[in-house]
Amino acid sequence: MIKIKIFVFSYFAENTYLVFDEVTKEALVIDAGCFNDDEKKELEDYIVKNELKLKYMVTTHCHIDHVIGNEFVKSRFNPVYYAPEEDQKLYNIVPEQARQFGLGDVEKGPEPDSFITEDTVLSIGQINFRFLFTPGHSPGEYCVLFEKEKICFSGDVLFKQSIGRTDLWDGDSDTLINSIKNKLFVLDDDTTVFPGHGEHTTIGYEKYGNPYVSN
Repeated sequence: MIKIKIFVFSYFAENTYLVFDEVTKEALVIDAGCFNDDEKKELEDYIVKNELKLKYMVTTHCHIDHVIGNEFVKSRFNPVYYAPEEDQKLYNIVPEQARQFGLGDVEKGPEPDSFITEDTVLSIGQINFRFLFTPGHSPGEYCVLFEKEKICFSGDVLFKQSIGRTDLWDGDSDTLINSIKNKLFVLDDDTTVFPGHGEHTTIGYEKYGNPYVSN
């Protein structure tokens, strides 16, 4: 059975998700945003206390608030790290991103072990998940889909009653809207959406009520 633990990290109020199979304890972390020592300890303590085996670390997109915890997670638990190849230009300028947002000196973090594609299918225990290519907020963003469980982790593509901003590096509003309509709004209406910021929602709620996406 799938279990989801939500951590809200940094002054960006970024959602870091720890997803695991309750039986096997295999787990993945989506968008490691732990910034300070207290946040790193909170994530570490939960993993250790619940005897989780951190199998994967996944980055939906390479903006600073979603990757700032990568170095800690990789060095502490050594999961296999998956990230979007199309966002590597962004990942390479993580120190510049950090300075722009007033975070001081921040290192880039570990290189991905593998790049995400829409053909990538991974598993934790008996639970499979795959990826949807949803650029627009960033050039290479992917959402993480647990199809059988009807759960989608939408990064900064789709939020409750909102969508991702497109005024950052290489964002594009038309591309973002197309991603939402053609990759997310074709999912079942009762699919739960867990975004990179804010509270969860459903595909149906956003399809028929999101003011930023006209149907």
